[in-house]
Amino acid sequence: MRTFLRQQLWPAIAILVALTVVTGIVYPAAVTVVAQVAFKSQANGSFITTADGRTIGSSLIGQAFVDPKYFTGRLSAAGTDGYDANSSAGSNLGPTNQNLIDRVTKQVDEMRAANGDVPIPVDLVTTSASGLDPDISPAAAQYQVARVAKARGMTEADVQAAVARHTDGALLGFIGQQRVNVLLLNLDLDGLLAK
Repeated sequence: MRTFLRQQLWPAIAILVALTVVTGIVYPAAVTVVAQVAFKSQANGSFITTADGRTIGSSLIGQAFVDPKYFTGRLSAAGTDGYDANSSAGSNLGPTNQNLIDRVTKQVDEMRAANGDVPIPVDLVTTSASGLDPDISPAAAQYQVARVAKARGMTEADVQAAVARHTDGALLGFIGQQRVNVLLLNLDLDGLLAK
C-alpha cells in the first residue's frame, strides 16, 4: 500500500495540482493581463461610447434600425424579434424552403418600396450565421445612401463620406472582405460618435 501511495497516487495528485494551477490560474491570468494591456477595448466588449459618455452598444453586435434615416444591417434570425444576443443563431433554412423564399421575397419587395427598383445586395435580404452581424458590405451601404440622405435632409455626398469613414478593408489586406459597421455609421450621422 505504501508503495502504491508513494509511486502512483502522490505523483498523480502532484501533477493534478500543478496542471490545475498552470491551466486554471497562471495561463488565464497571463491571457487576461496581455488582453487588458494590448487589446483593452476588445477584451472589454468593444463597447461604443457616445460623445456625452453613454454606452450605446458593441461594435461586434448588430442592432435593429427601422427609421428611414438610419442604415439597416443584415436581417437577424436570433430570437423572436431578431438581434437577441441571448439566442444567437441563424435560421438554418435551406434554399428550397418555402418559408425562406417567402421571407426573402417580402424583404425584396420592402427594399424596392423604400429604395427604388435597383439591384439589391444579397446581405440585405439574408441573415448571417450568428444573427448578430454588425457589418454590411459597402454595396449594401451604397444601396441605402439615397434613402438615408433624403430622410436626413443631407446631400448624398455627405452621407457617402460617412460611409467611406466607416468602411474597413480586409484584415492585413487579404483576410476577409470590406465591411461597414452599421452602428458606428448611424452614430456618426447622428453626431453622437465619440471622437
